[in-house]
Amino acid sequence: MFTIRVYGILINDKNQVLVSDEIIADKLFTKFCGGGLEYGEGTIDCVKREFKEEMNLAIEVNKHFYTTDFFQPSAFKNSDQVLSVYYLIQALEAVSEHLFQNEVDIEKIKKSELQQLFRWIDWEDFGPNIFQLPIDKVVAGMIKLQLK
Repeated sequence: MFTIRVYGILINDKNQVLVSDEIIADKLFTKFCGGGLEYGEGTIDCVKREFKEEMNLAIEVNKHFYTTDFFQPSAFKNSDQVLSVYYLIQALEAVSEHLFQNEVDIEKIKKSELQQLFRWIDWEDFGPNIFQLPIDKVVAGMIKLQLK
């Protein structure tokens, strides 16, 4: 079985990268914003839907950035393989800061409706080391190299 995940890479005018701090299976993960592809949905529709659902934010997809090109088993279901698609995106409206935190606060995340909050990471602090999921680590390294 395959799990297809679709993520948006949003960099603001202060050269900060948007990340999500999320509790999944009782563990804290810092990851790119996005989520799972639903049946009947294209990848661009998926990333737009995820940003609207999670942040009430309309986005535009600028271009494809990366699709997983190596085998990655799921961290949550041993029989699944994960395929992730990443897009460079831009916000079409102001980002509402009420869903944000300045630093990781697990108790605040647990109290949030989706057990998820968002943070802007300054460019100089951004890199693979802030992520836990293997594909996100690869993509973060690529971003640092390609989008200096």
